[in-house]
Amino acid sequence: MTKNDIFFKTLVFIACLLPLTFLITNFFLQKLGANPVETIIRDTGLWSLRFLMMTLCITPLRKLVGWQWGMKIRRMLGLYAFFYACLHFTAYLWFEEFFDFAAIWTDVMERPFITMGFITFVLMIPLAITSTHAMIKKLGGKRWQQLHRLVYLIAITSILHFWWMADSKGVLTTPIIYAVIIAILLLMRIFFLKKSSKFLGK
Repeated sequence: MTKNDIFFKTLVFIACLLPLTFLITNFFLQKLGANPVETIIRDTGLWSLRFLMMTLCITPLRKLVGWQWGMKIRRMLGLYAFFYACLHFTAYLWFEEFFDFAAIWTDVMERPFITMGFITFVLMIPLAITSTHAMIKKLGGKRWQQLHRLVYLIAITSILHFWWMADSKGVLTTPIIYAVIIAILLLMRIFFLKKSSKFLGK
């Protein structure tokens, strides 16, 4: 790894922490609005989804404009998606349910958007655990790639979680925008896979 790579990755690492820094700062400055708990849960969830979308952008950018150095930060972005998902899940457990696991289980069973959020978080765990070079070697490249295709399912379940949560409050504008972006990214992925298959077939 070159000095430029280290410098670039350090900048990205710091930039990825800025949303959390602003959230903490605004919490102590009492600038999180009338319902700080809702703001914390919402913003950590949104940033998890945003980082997930960033990881999905890497391959299309590489294919379309030759943006190779994006591959160097894809794993970091994916881990930040999981990091903010952990904060999102912890904030829900702590601030909304006060670690009342009976109430949490009732939520998971009876509220569809909570169910989908829980499924999304569980699906993210094996991807985070197997993100290291050592795990890639242990699993083998092919099995590792097959496992990490879960990211596409995670993208769908995360959008459903966001959509159903927003629908319960009657505000769907933002989820629609995010859903369109996710759909475009997934369709581009399908297009590139088909194109690669045709090339290999020749």
